[in-house]
Amino acid sequence: MKKEQQIPSVKFKTFIYLWNQMQDRTIPDIHLEMAGWLEECWNEGERRMLLMAFRGAGKSTIIGLFAAWLIYKNVNIRIMVLAADQMLAGKMVRNVKRIIESHPLTMGLKPDNADQWASDRFTVKRNLELRDPTMLAKGIISNITGSRADVFICDDVEVPNTCDSPGKREDLRERLGEIPYVLVSEGLQLYVGTPHHYYSIYADAPRDEIGEKEPFLKDFERLSVPALDENNDSTWPEELSNEDIEQKRIDEGPNKFDAQMMLRPVNIMQGRLDPDLLKSYRGEAEYDRIYKKLFIGGSEMAGASCWWDPSFGKTTSDDSVCAVVYSDPGGYFFLHDVVYIKVDEHDELAEAAQQVAIVAKITNKYYLPSITIEANGLGKFLPNMLRNEMNKEKIPTRVRGLTSTRPKALRIIEGFDALMASGRLYVHEKVRETNFIMEMREWRPSKNGHSSKGKDDALDAVAGALSQHPDRYARGFPEGSFSWQRASSTHTAKGDWEL
Repeated sequence: MKKEQQIPSVKFKTFIYLWNQMQDRTIPDIHLEMAGWLEECWNEGERRMLLMAFRGAGKSTIIGLFAAWLIYKNVNIRIMVLAADQMLAGKMVRNVKRIIESHPLTMGLKPDNADQWASDRFTVKRNLELRDPTMLAKGIISNITGSRADVFICDDVEVPNTCDSPGKREDLRERLGEIPYVLVSEGLQLYVGTPHHYYSIYADAPRDEIGEKEPFLKDFERLSVPALDENNDSTWPEELSNEDIEQKRIDEGPNKFDAQMMLRPVNIMQGRLDPDLLKSYRGEAEYDRIYKKLFIGGSEMAGASCWWDPSFGKTTSDDSVCAVVYSDPGGYFFLHDVVYIKVDEHDELAEAAQQVAIVAKITNKYYLPSITIEANGLGKFLPNMLRNEMNKEKIPTRVRGLTSTRPKALRIIEGFDALMASGRLYVHEKVRETNFIMEMREWRPSKNGHSSKGKDDALDAVAGALSQHPDRYARGFPEGSFSWQRASSTHTAKGDWEL
């Protein structure tokens, strides 16, 4: 019997060309770049891929055609589309259905039974009897356990609703971590999207402050197509002129433009505080008791402050935070430590007593002449408790309580804005390992004077410490106290006039 002649499959670019010809459209260079990269990676056996392209670049259109091309090449393939919600994933599946129905190379694959051609899933005519459909749409919160897929397309899984808080970002990573249990061996993981946050899953470097040791998509082959090339010219001039792109920059603001058009992971919610303006330093505080001077890395300090913003109880969402800030004679400030105070639930001492003991050790460790306690609410009794602890441990730090009445957001803005804008605020490297940097990136003041997202307890404590500078007025110190700060003094001048 004569063997049926095998028709070789066409290249992906040809597949797109035939489709665009039907639509009476040409293929822009930007789509040719994406298509060439996708096909090259596939043919070379690359199965971990990330495609980032600016909003409006038509990346979902190209990915839909790529999915249809894979089905054309192998009718038994199983593709799962995972998106931020079911509706978005279903949109991709419906797009591929329309391509298969109309493309001259795939129109014969439409099944005879209508129940195999649903809106969020479909199964083409294929050689094998498989339990899973050819293509299936799932939202990120859907249960994918029990499914099997040869290809996973993660289409815009990162959007504001899945990444605008630390809890959501952690949950997103956990759910995406289930993909290897559903994907067959040597299956394809293809991520498509744009970054929506500094802590993006698409970031090409680990974020130390959230405990990342490596990027989330480590070892993924990447293609990034920003709106502007290295010469600041449009990468899709037929659709977006340089003037159009500049107008988008104005309309959207710098953060959103950088994230969505230039593919740089930043917080598109446009937080007020930018941690990238902070400068880092090393070195510990060293107190010279003979000359009564304090140095950090060989530089003499002229002032210090410490602010404790206390919190008690397991049910509260607030953190108890103590911040230490030094300043030098030149007007530069050094955020030396931010301590998130934790207590031992099994310790016999009451929680307040444990926190007081910890704070007393902080003041002694950093040679602090004084500490201010935010004495709102339950904090009213803490100054006396801390004074007693200081006396017991013979620590010469002065304690004062202060009640805050101004809105928290205003205190934070006044504490940070001018110093960060002028480049005069430095942070110790150990501070970058705390949640303080994350609080800065997350912080967005709301109308009621608090953060609209995330925590701000460390920000409030540091702003309080900054507000205490300069602390250089003259006062008497007991023997052995930390009297190293520069203070004003009186001087009697001789004169030859008569009063």
